[in-house]
Amino acid sequence: MKATIKTQGRQFTVTEGDVLKVNSFPGTEAGDTIDINEVLMIGEGADARFGSPLVDGASVKVTILENKKDKKVVVFKKKRRQGYKKRRGHRQHLSVIKIESING
Repeated sequence: MKATIKTQGRQFTVTEGDVLKVNSFPGTEAGDTIDINEVLMIGEGADARFGSPLVDGASVKVTILENKKDKKVVVFKKKRRQGYKKRRGHRQHLSVIKIESING
């Protein structure tokens, strides 16, 4: 069974057993279980149900495998002939999650 979920400001189409990298869930650790109630679509083919905007009673249970940081993104600013250069970096906090079950 497929489901389209909305979490951390992004949408994902998932099936049971999928592993995803999403923005970090605050206050969680590896091994925690979370229910995602923002399900936009559930099922596939002729059995698909669409919400407006959410499907009533549907949820997706996920397990957090690990919390980590993503690769570094380098931000480099320069103004030519002015001697101005600035180099900054950013690493986004991520949670690696596994889809355990789709209910609804």
